[in-house]
Amino acid sequence: MCFYSLLTMKILTGGALHCIFIFTPFLAFQVYGYNNICVGHSPNNMRPWCKAKVPLLYNYIQSHYWGVGFLRYFQFKQLPNFLLASPILSLALCSIVNYAKSEPEKFFSLGFCASTKDKNHAAVLFIPEASLRANITIDIKTSSKIQDKINLRPKKPRMKEDSPALLSESSDKIGYLSVFVLPFILHLGFLAATAFFVMHVQVATRFLSSSPPLYWFAAHIMKSLDNRRWGYLIWAYSASYILLGSLLFSNFYPFT
Repeated sequence: MCFYSLLTMKILTGGALHCIFIFTPFLAFQVYGYNNICVGHSPNNMRPWCKAKVPLLYNYIQSHYWGVGFLRYFQFKQLPNFLLASPILSLALCSIVNYAKSEPEKFFSLGFCASTKDKNHAAVLFIPEASLRANITIDIKTSSKIQDKINLRPKKPRMKEDSPALLSESSDKIGYLSVFVLPFILHLGFLAATAFFVMHVQVATRFLSSSPPLYWFAAHIMKSLDNRRWGYLIWAYSASYILLGSLLFSNFYPFT
């Protein structure tokens, strides 16, 4: 019990420090902009964002000059840009829905209702000692199973090997559908929602291309025996994007 309490404290402390390191440059930039543009000016000469309750320089630039904002891009004339972003947004949505349908308890509880086995596996990422304990636990269970097999009468050998579908399902549990992937899935959901509802949607491809679950899910589909047609479609889209996108982008079309 003491070990898991220490593990929890280390994870929370590490997470808090990571958040501080991430947000400190952002806050420092806002303070720098406010001191240089807003401080020392009369209220009549101040820019509108200086008078806001939470003065954010870059948010004002995006909103005032670029038209970025919640649902502000939902206009009929922007329909071609939504069509342009539809493949990457569809892939992102399918990857999230696939994980949610396969692991609903993990997904909707944000991982808090994951099994003890999954939590122990996830702990290996944070504490090296957890890996040692996990290995010890596995060794104990393995030894116990071996002893039980020795005490039991030998069973008849199996006549059938495990089907490819069962092997695929088992590998998925320790691959794309494992608890390790859940934080990436949640992060992808946040990015996809931001790209669709807030940003200029035509930049969704380059905005989401840094998210690993897109590639993991594509590989998951391509190796699936039941989804070969979708796998070929992903291959075709990727190849055409490289060829056609290079031509369009170099000629200043918004194919990004």
